[in-house]
Amino acid sequence: MPADQPHGATAASQLSGAPAAPARLAQAALRDVPWEIGVAKPDPAIVVDGVTRTFGGLTAVSVDHLEIQRGGITGLIGPNGAGKTTLFNLLTGFDQPNAGTWSFDGRSLGRLSPHQVARLGVVRTFQLTKALSRLTVLQNMLLGAKDQRGEGFFRSLVPGVWKKEEAANTEKALELLARFKLDAKKDDFAGTLSGGQRKLLEMARALMSDPKVVMLDEPMAGVNPALTQSLLGHVKDLREQGMTVIFVEHDMDVVRDISDWVVVMAAGRVIAEGPPESISQNQAVVDAYLGAHHDAPLTIEEEDQVLAEAEAAIAREEGTTGEVLTSERTDGEGTQR
Repeated sequence: MPADQPHGATAASQLSGAPAAPARLAQAALRDVPWEIGVAKPDPAIVVDGVTRTFGGLTAVSVDHLEIQRGGITGLIGPNGAGKTTLFNLLTGFDQPNAGTWSFDGRSLGRLSPHQVARLGVVRTFQLTKALSRLTVLQNMLLGAKDQRGEGFFRSLVPGVWKKEEAANTEKALELLARFKLDAKKDDFAGTLSGGQRKLLEMARALMSDPKVVMLDEPMAGVNPALTQSLLGHVKDLREQGMTVIFVEHDMDVVRDISDWVVVMAAGRVIAEGPPESISQNQAVVDAYLGAHHDAPLTIEEEDQVLAEAEAAIAREEGTTGEVLTSERTDGEGTQR
C-alpha cells in the first residue's frame, strides 16, 4: 500500500479558502492508488491498451495497459533501449504500432498524424532538438502558434485578415521568451544557441499552441547544471498551470524531485509503476538497471560453480589453441610451414 503523505498544506489551504495547488491535487489523487502495473488512475488523460511495435524480430514496445493521470507529472524511466522514445513516437503520431489503441480525453489518437495530435492538445519535445537553425528565435516561436489565418495561400495575400492575429501571436511569443529568459536572443538565429538554450526554446515553442499534455523526451540531457535548474522550474510550472506532463529522464534525483508518479520500462514493457519513493524499493527496477543480484554476495557453492566454469572455459581455450599451434607448426610431411 502507498505510504501516507503529509497533507497539512492542503488542509491549511482549505481552511483559508484558497484552492489547492495543482501539484498537491495530483499527489492527493494518486495517494491511494496501488503500486501495480496498469493500475487505473482517478482521472486519466491518456489511456494505452495493448500497444505493440516491432522492428523485424525485435519488440520495441509491448504495453498491455497504461494510464497517465491528468494534471500531474509522470516520469518515464528505464535503461537505454527500453522503448521509452518509441512509445513517445507512437503516442504523438510520429510512428504507428503493429497493434493496440490509445486515446486522449476519450478520443482515439490512432492513425492521426503528428500535427493532428498537436491540434488536439498533445505536444512533445525531442531528445535531439528540432529548432530551425536558419530562422530567428522569434520566428521559431511563431511557428508553434496554431490555427493561424495567414497560413492559407489566398488569405496570406490579404494582410488585413491576419495582421492582428500575428501581432497577438508575436506578443505571446515575446512573453514566453521572457519567461524562459530567451528574450535577449529573439533576433538571433536559432542555430547560434547553446544546447541548453535550444531545449528552452523547444519547450517555449511547444507552449505556443496552448497544450493540455506536454511530453518531454530527456529535457535535461546535455544541459549544464545552471540551465538544468531552470528547466526543472519550468517543468514544475507546467503542472502549476494545469497541464499534464510526461517526461523521459535518466537522472533519478531529477525524477524524485519533480515526479508525482513514475512508470518504469524495460525491454519494451512496463515493469513497475508507483510514486518516486516506491521505485527504489522495487526489485524488478533494481534488476533492470543494475542486473539481478548486483549487490548480493555469492555463496560458497556459487563461487565454486563460477570458478569451475571459468577453469573449464580456460582449459577449452588452451586446448583449442594448442591444437591450432600444432597444426600450424607442421604439415603432412613433418616440415615447418
